[in-house]
Amino acid sequence: MAFFMILGCEEEKTFSQSRNLEEWLAKPVNQREVLGKLRFASESLSKTDVAEVKEALLNDRNDRLKSDYSEAWERQELEMGTLKMPFFYEIYGDKPVGGRSLFISLHGGGGVAASTNDRQYENQKRLYNQTMSKLEGVYLAPRAATNTWNLWHQDHVDSFLELVIQLAVVNLDVNPNKVYLLGYSAGGDGVYQLAPRMAHRWAAASMMAGHPNDASPLNLRNTPFALHMGAEDSAFDRNLKAQEWKKLLDNLENTDPQAYQHQVVIHEGRSHWMELQDAIALPWMANFERNPVPAKVVWKQDDVHHEQLYWLGVPEEYIETGGEVVAEYNSANNEINILKNYSKTLQLFINDKMLDLDKPVTVKYRGEALGSKECKRTLLDLYESLEKNGDSNFVFSASITVAENKELK
Repeated sequence: MAFFMILGCEEEKTFSQSRNLEEWLAKPVNQREVLGKLRFASESLSKTDVAEVKEALLNDRNDRLKSDYSEAWERQELEMGTLKMPFFYEIYGDKPVGGRSLFISLHGGGGVAASTNDRQYENQKRLYNQTMSKLEGVYLAPRAATNTWNLWHQDHVDSFLELVIQLAVVNLDVNPNKVYLLGYSAGGDGVYQLAPRMAHRWAAASMMAGHPNDASPLNLRNTPFALHMGAEDSAFDRNLKAQEWKKLLDNLENTDPQAYQHQVVIHEGRSHWMELQDAIALPWMANFERNPVPAKVVWKQDDVHHEQLYWLGVPEEYIETGGEVVAEYNSANNEINILKNYSKTLQLFINDKMLDLDKPVTVKYRGEALGSKECKRTLLDLYESLEKNGDSNFVFSASITVAENKELK
């Protein structure tokens, strides 16, 4: 295990931190002290320190993931409580430098007999094999854990998908910045919901033949989104809803240039089955790679609550369904500007890819400066963000809390 070495006046403290971390990681997980109670975890790190601390923490987490879920991965079935999610995957093409792509493909069905959903799952496994044969990546089709009409957008789905992404990263060398979501029919219903509320996970998403229900496209500012619909797919007004979403996405892109990239294709002469004309969405998605720290984030809270989207966070007790937060950072000015915020407490998670943490960070609310803050990089911030997000490219070494849109903590 490699640790940092620094010469000069910081050498003694840095050596102590590295030794303490090494000793802490060497213990069995159930014997480790709460990291937040250990002094060394809150001591300041340099930018150079962060990379090596992050590597040590990531290696530890990956080892735990492989160990804890080795049997589940081998039998291709994840469990959470009483729910089970089987999954199928196949690897296509040569692995690129940086890791494979991952296409998560959601089957149709819904509130029908389990046997019907089983058949839809079997169909989804091979639905796009001809298209995938011309691409590289892992094609992964999960089987929904329930047989309800909303089988792909119940609250447990988010946790299952986050876990299967993390396991694909450690077991198949998937690049977490190249994860794509797609789904057909009831699976398309799920994409309408999951793409916005988990926008920070996807490099792009594609909806095929689904219905949006109460979903909003606002969170898709940084997530390219494809929508494919048969022009004659009139059940539940799916074709009309697709046209509505086309207008919504067009308007969002027109008012926010360089954002809300989308592909909407209404397939003339096609009903619910588009005869695989929708498969063009897969190579379209493959053109995109996720930016885990986009300069501007739009976040409308879904009725399935999330405490974080990209680098913004709201504690669970302050989350409001439908609440909106909009914020942007400016690297040149080393500042964050909060444009809209409903929450009494807003968390701003920061790393060195975003701002210069060796200088004070200014925070504004609607252009008015709330103050500047020295942001200390800490092992604890790195550990907590890695444990929560499980994503090597989505780790933050510092944070600022904004209270009542007035005070920095």
